[in-house]
Amino acid sequence: MTALVLGGFAIGTTEFVTMGLLPEIAEGIGVSIPEAGHTISAYAIGVVVGAPTIAVLGTRVPRRAMLVALMAAFVVGNTLSALATSYPVLFGARMLAGLPHGAFFAVASIVAVDLAAPGRGGRAVSQIMLGIPFATVVGVPVSTWMGQELGWRSAYWGVTAVGLVTAVLVLLTLPYFAPEEGASVRTELRAFRSLQVWLTLLVGAIGFGGMFSMYSYISPMLREETGVSASTVPLYLLVFGVAGVIGTIAGGRLADRSVLRTVAGSALSLAVALLLVALSAGSVVLVACAVFLASASASVFVLSLQLRLMAVAGSARTLGAAGNHAALNTANALGAWLGGLVVAAGYGWRAPSAVGALLATAGLLVLGLSLLAHRRDTRAQVAARTAG
Repeated sequence: MTALVLGGFAIGTTEFVTMGLLPEIAEGIGVSIPEAGHTISAYAIGVVVGAPTIAVLGTRVPRRAMLVALMAAFVVGNTLSALATSYPVLFGARMLAGLPHGAFFAVASIVAVDLAAPGRGGRAVSQIMLGIPFATVVGVPVSTWMGQELGWRSAYWGVTAVGLVTAVLVLLTLPYFAPEEGASVRTELRAFRSLQVWLTLLVGAIGFGGMFSMYSYISPMLREETGVSASTVPLYLLVFGVAGVIGTIAGGRLADRSVLRTVAGSALSLAVALLLVALSAGSVVLVACAVFLASASASVFVLSLQLRLMAVAGSARTLGAAGNHAALNTANALGAWLGGLVVAAGYGWRAPSAVGALLATAGLLVLGLSLLAHRRDTRAQVAARTAG
């Protein structure tokens, strides 16, 4: 399990570190900061494309071999990022680095569930997902510091090294898992016939967009609305990261009791928390509490959605789990875009958090449709068994 957490840590670090090094990257490849920012979108595109594609095409590959191959692709993508001397090369390298993201977490989650004792699958997946909040607490700050002090390329070299270590540890410590019996491209694609799969993906793509609407503009909100200095902003980001760790651990325990209740409860909590961020932005202490609640709720939400998708996808567990990360990166783009629209319209820096609350509420409404369909299907199955 340590190897899988380390892999998640490396992926989480490379996903977010570009945001902290945009000025250095822009200067290094000779483009504007907004142009350099498009490389963040390139990574997200890689995740959205790679997650379902690799999950489907790799269905007959043994789990351990798949994880090693995914980390090898991760290493290549980050190596090319570190070596890039032009914008097109860096854009392509970041897209390549994003391709294995969703598939790695999907396969790792399935391995964790298969290794776990009965009734402890949620806690097992939560351990895998801890890599991302640990990255926000440790990996991103350290990599950002490296990039500022040693040059931006050093940040990518750092995650490349962690990726190499992960690949070796996976090869040495993980037991062999045969491909799932009867798995094929056709059986994986069959999951897309399920209304529940589509509704759950939509819950993530819309609802989690609320978190990114707030987080994308958290720094200017804190500086302009809360009135803290630029040097204080990292403390709030630390609060965000620590809350993510706590939420991920708690989410695993809650999901082991009821995945559906955990999805619903965390979606509602996220909507309330994002509204509180907008309302409390003028208070140094209250906004910190609201950010903590938002991050913890979001972490529980992501974890429970992962487990929900693995369940409703049936035999296509890999595709279901990978689809979650594609949906979340769609949420990334949606939330940041809508948040930017309200800021550009002159509504102020609190507005993205208010938009985030609306997105989380919209996700909750879609979840309501999913639960109604779930109840209808359950009643139909009970009636069929009774009639039989």
